[in-house]
Amino acid sequence: MPNLLHYPDRAQLMRDLAERVADQLRDVLAAQPSATLVVPGGTTPGPFFAALSKADLDWPRVRVMLSDERFVPESSDRSNTALIRRLLLQSNAENAQFVPITAPGRAPEDVIDALRERIEAALPIDVLVLGMGADMHTASLFPGADQLAAALADDAPSLMAMRAPGAPEPRLTLTAPVLRGAKNIHLLLTGAEKKTALAEALLEGPVIDAPVRAILGAPNPVVIHYAD
Repeated sequence: MPNLLHYPDRAQLMRDLAERVADQLRDVLAAQPSATLVVPGGTTPGPFFAALSKADLDWPRVRVMLSDERFVPESSDRSNTALIRRLLLQSNAENAQFVPITAPGRAPEDVIDALRERIEAALPIDVLVLGMGADMHTASLFPGADQLAAALADDAPSLMAMRAPGAPEPRLTLTAPVLRGAKNIHLLLTGAEKKTALAEALLEGPVIDAPVRAILGAPNPVVIHYAD
């Protein structure tokens, strides 16, 4: 069962999460040559990124990767890659190794093989931070997405293209077995709507209806960080 932490406000949540992630990365780096950190996109974790970027870490030995990305150019205001460069890969974290999960092309399928090779060289994930939507999606594992069942399967490739109802562009996403295999897992949630969705996701039911269940049931520790 995941460990659910409630915070008095979002600012404390973001600071605490940054401290926990930094501590876990230090532990990994004390035991092995490099560490892989996977983070979500979107604006909600911005203060977490800002706090983590100031952490005292051997950042050149840390590989940073997104859990998923919209298939848009980095110049787009919808690019999570641009967001990560602006908010996380700054300050002390400026010299971290960024591992892209997208590349220019006409369609995700044109670039996915080369991307998988780079991604798989950075696996397994040492520290994973994810968000969750009110529809109980996580990364780009959306209910109703065209390849969701394949991305949830135990034999899924590391990276898949995903097209989902309501998503204006194709996505690239790490798949369930890659995410579930992370050594340390954090789920970052804010707001009453997400709290209601989490309560439903924690009930027994089909993973395909609530893809975040694939992560909530991961074999390694899962910590949920919540503030209103």
